[in-house]
Amino acid sequence: MQRRKLGASGPEVSALGLGCMGMSEFYGESDDASSLRTLARALELGMTLFDTADTYGLGHNETLVGRFIAEGGTARRRQVVVATKFGIVRAAGQYERRIDNSPAYIRDACEASLRRLGVERIDLYYCHRRNPDVPIEDVAGALGELVAAGKVGAIGLSEVSVETLRRAHAVHPVAAVQSEYSLWSREPETGMLAACAELGTAFVAYSPLGRAFLTGTLEVDALADNDFRKHNPRFSGDAQAHNRRLVDQLSRFAQARGLSSAQVALAWLLHKQPHVIPIPGSRRIPHLESNARAADVLLDAGAMAELDHLFTPDSVAGARYPDAGFVGIET
Repeated sequence: MQRRKLGASGPEVSALGLGCMGMSEFYGESDDASSLRTLARALELGMTLFDTADTYGLGHNETLVGRFIAEGGTARRRQVVVATKFGIVRAAGQYERRIDNSPAYIRDACEASLRRLGVERIDLYYCHRRNPDVPIEDVAGALGELVAAGKVGAIGLSEVSVETLRRAHAVHPVAAVQSEYSLWSREPETGMLAACAELGTAFVAYSPLGRAFLTGTLEVDALADNDFRKHNPRFSGDAQAHNRRLVDQLSRFAQARGLSSAQVALAWLLHKQPHVIPIPGSRRIPHLESNARAADVLLDAGAMAELDHLFTPDSVAGARYPDAGFVGIET
């Protein structure tokens, strides 16, 4: 698989990473044994960037990724680039959260993540969400101290504004910004992608398949009761029906080229900018293998323009999160 750089001085990683969140929470029930097999297959396919966070499953996801690394020994550890995050604090069984960016919390959260992952260094450590009461300079300074101590390899920010990125980068180089980016969530195109390119910062696109809606195969009514998409505005009522018509057009576009809708959506992201790294989440090996083939898909300028026109930012109905999900997200 082609490779891309995590920041100007960060490691090279696969052009497609793996989002691990759904293996622990938010997308219905999961199975650790099955997840471990999927993680192993991802590495076999050349995926080296594994994305987790301390809030996913309240530590379970980091423990799962740590178990995967440990089972492969030092050889696997050398291959895997681990990205995790801090900042979201919530209680078990609750979606509502508060945001903690205090330097003391960052240091404690880092130690806890290191223990759960079973590693001596977190390769990429993100501020998951922003608390504006804490100056970003203090956050970047605390992260820089963890880099100097050898506990963190590179630092990242998630769902921040361009101004926040620039202020943080002035204190310590920011290797990556992670935000939602896909055919139906194109906010990063209004300035963040250009700022990242200017600063030598990678842009990591989470939910690149619109939480599976863009695949055209998702049956919302069949989702489990504990699947948070049941309460997502884009998956509900008239918005769902409107967005389904957009995805039907995407499906026809893909079928005409012998591709899946997911492969087209991922290839579109890879063609957008050379510093964009999508991290689709896959729990099943057939989906993972299909997604991986997107790295070899070529889209010409005409195809890219057609997709851009199909999914203009104002063509999608519904907010990308319920109100509680926007806590800590900067615009």
